[in-house]
Amino acid sequence: MPFMVLAYDGKDAEAPVRRQGARPAHFARVAPEAESGRLLIGGPLTDADGRMIGSMMVLDLPDEAAVHAWLADDPYVRQEVWKDISILPFQVAPLKYRPLSTG
Repeated sequence: MPFMVLAYDGKDAEAPVRRQGARPAHFARVAPEAESGRLLIGGPLTDADGRMIGSMMVLDLPDEAAVHAWLADDPYVRQEVWKDISILPFQVAPLKYRPLSTG
């Protein structure tokens, strides 16, 4: 079942430093999750100036408990990057989407 996760970074002065420090481990973890189909889409949330302020992802997991367990193992959670996380059931509309541009 798909779930949308909105995860906002802390607002303290050290939050960007924590994000940059945890980013390599976060990417190493989520890359195989995307390849497996558990992570359907994800990326950073940014403010109007392009600064990263959080993350959005859609996970395909059995239930909300599995989402909580998945998040608990993420470096952004373990290294206290994400401070405010919302999990919402999500339905992917049955449309013919174009492949995403990563550029």
